[in-house]
Amino acid sequence: MTAEPIVVWSEAITEYDFGPSHPLTPRRFGPGIELMRGVGATRFLEPPIATDEELRRLHQARYIRQVRSFSDDAWQPAAMGIGTADCPSFHGMHEASARVAGGSITSVRQVLAGAADHVFDPGGGLHHAMADRASGFCIYNDVALAVAEARDAGHRVLYVDLDVHHGDGTQALFWDDPQVLTLSIHETGRSLFPGTGDLDEAGGPDARGSAVNVPLEAYTGDTGWLAALDTVLPALAETFQPTFLVTQHGCDSHAFDPLAHLRITTRAYARATRLLDQVAHTWCEGRWVATGGGGYDAYRVVPRSWALVWLAQAHREIPDETPLAWRERWTDEATRFGQSPLPVQLLDPPDLAARERPEVVDRARRTAERALEQTTRLLEG
Repeated sequence: MTAEPIVVWSEAITEYDFGPSHPLTPRRFGPGIELMRGVGATRFLEPPIATDEELRRLHQARYIRQVRSFSDDAWQPAAMGIGTADCPSFHGMHEASARVAGGSITSVRQVLAGAADHVFDPGGGLHHAMADRASGFCIYNDVALAVAEARDAGHRVLYVDLDVHHGDGTQALFWDDPQVLTLSIHETGRSLFPGTGDLDEAGGPDARGSAVNVPLEAYTGDTGWLAALDTVLPALAETFQPTFLVTQHGCDSHAFDPLAHLRITTRAYARATRLLDQVAHTWCEGRWVATGGGGYDAYRVVPRSWALVWLAQAHREIPDETPLAWRERWTDEATRFGQSPLPVQLLDPPDLAARERPEVVDRARRTAERALEQTTRLLEG
């Protein structure tokens, strides 16, 4: 099998666009895709538009009809989460959203067909969308549709969500499904949207232990975040024994991100992606589909996060520096949007963010231990 991962991408993905003032900007794709090319990515695949039948695997037919209605008439009153500040309606939104969904579905199909062990869909990761409503910048839940594609092929799917916001939509869609385990490590809902993701959210009556949440307090940094991840992820994988890995790599937990309060750096992202690769090869015979997600520093953070995912999937060393040509190409635009200077290093300096207090690290580790103990007890009981 070809060692190089597939990147699912085309310019058409930029049509998923809520407008120039919206935080989730398609501007992230220019510097993001170019940096991935700069570190070695050459294998790209265009995402198809998901069919209504494919969307109905998880989304209600009446909701799909509502999205189509807004797609044709964007000026109608808000309904089913669309037409809000988070999810403004726009002409063509069904096609744009269905293409994002199609990208994640086809990512899984590429792995199932043996075209690659690893596939990365940076435009995916819209994890807040529910069966019958939009939420949190997300119209269709593409990453959940990817999970469903793998599950329906007979796999036990481990879904790992690293976004700073709780992966509430994906959790809800598999709440009572024992073939899917959802793990979300996020800033606590006590201080951040969507207000969910507590430890006691552990799965439905037929799938107790299938939802795992590790809520971290605001201003947790690399040490606490990695302590939580190292505590829970390998042990969960050993207990659940997945055969397919799907991940969401929202990088809005970064210290530069304007919408949240964690202080993570690209050093932690690099460690996390390598750990996920180990899980994929230890338990899933390499089967791993990664998606993007949140991330609102489109120049300094998102491109480097995406590059680190690709480098881990390609089993390549992390270069010391970002390419000079990449920095020269995007510096003026980054400056115009207040996100400069562009980093010279892919990995942030150790002192980029203030180090957490020891008690914050200890609470992060103990939260992960409690989540693991609860899940192990429920899965084995």
